[in-house]
Amino acid sequence: MEFRMPSLGADMEAGTLVAWHRAVGESIARGEILAEVDTDKGVIEIESFVTGRIEALLIEPGTKVPVGTVLALIQTAEEPPSDSTPAPKRRAVSPLARKRAAELGVDPEQLVGSGPGGRVTREDVERAASSSPTPPAQTTPVDAEERSRRMRQAIAAAMARSKQEIPHYYLATTIDLQPALDWLAAQNVQRPVTERLLPAALLLKATARALERFPELNGTWEEGAWRPSPSINLGVAISLRKGGLVNPALLAANQQPLDRLMANLRDLVARARTGALRSGELTGATITVTNLGDQGVETVFGIIYPPQVALVGFGRISTRPWIVGGQVVPRALVNASLAGDHRASDGHLGGRFLAHLDTLLQSPEAL
Repeated sequence: MEFRMPSLGADMEAGTLVAWHRAVGESIARGEILAEVDTDKGVIEIESFVTGRIEALLIEPGTKVPVGTVLALIQTAEEPPSDSTPAPKRRAVSPLARKRAAELGVDPEQLVGSGPGGRVTREDVERAASSSPTPPAQTTPVDAEERSRRMRQAIAAAMARSKQEIPHYYLATTIDLQPALDWLAAQNVQRPVTERLLPAALLLKATARALERFPELNGTWEEGAWRPSPSINLGVAISLRKGGLVNPALLAANQQPLDRLMANLRDLVARARTGALRSGELTGATITVTNLGDQGVETVFGIIYPPQVALVGFGRISTRPWIVGGQVVPRALVNASLAGDHRASDGHLGGRFLAHLDTLLQSPEAL
């Protein structure tokens, strides 16, 4: 079968192949990282979606590759051939570390990693290079400002397309988060700091559960028709430290317990900011959630990320006057918003979705 350059999102049409992780004749497994591609959003890991053996590699590293280009030929198999010799296990190396190793002339396979699970990091590579008696090859480093500029252009193009093609409607509501935050505080009392649940996990889980009842908001608009998604994959808008934005997906978010969802969210944010995302995470989102609360914004009205048909936004959690039992009391409130595509849903359905989201957050123990 043909292994093609996958889609990297609506705002990216091409990338530069950085490296192959498997050679011709080697066996591969579904989900294994085959290659790395340098894009305007950083170095992206490209995984295999089949099990089999590589027959041919058609693109050389350093080549700019448009989405859809055939990269390799793979002989597929349900199970690896019985007479095959398993490929040697490669050391876990972050994409940035592998790229830096190529620049400095260091073999990352020979290093002992200091990252999680023994993963080789960029710091490990640079430490090894500084202690090596052989001077590294001189290369031109990636221009971070130029990457940020290209990313901004790509994002602007995607958002312009969204506003031109998608008939947006916008709704917002204020949700009393006091019960959820009280429950969260009780849950965190016995937890170490690194394992505490954040309000973001509750907001994401509630959104995913609400989408179970309103699947019209969870899917894509392609080729003139709405296509429902069989799974609820929340795209999480993450700002990058050097500028720009990525929207990787928390897959099957409605099925993840809160602990796992929180751990996966931390991992996703960390990998997004170190250039270690996979292509499936960049293209798998079926709806986007943006949370600008940490920026002090009370309400956000987002632009739908095509080909998705909805975007949920959360603002800053703040203490404000609220009426409870006929009395005005201080409560922790959050403004939740929905941007919907009128081709796939309408304001009546969107309003019911926000109301159900509110209901779910009043019983956090059930999430």
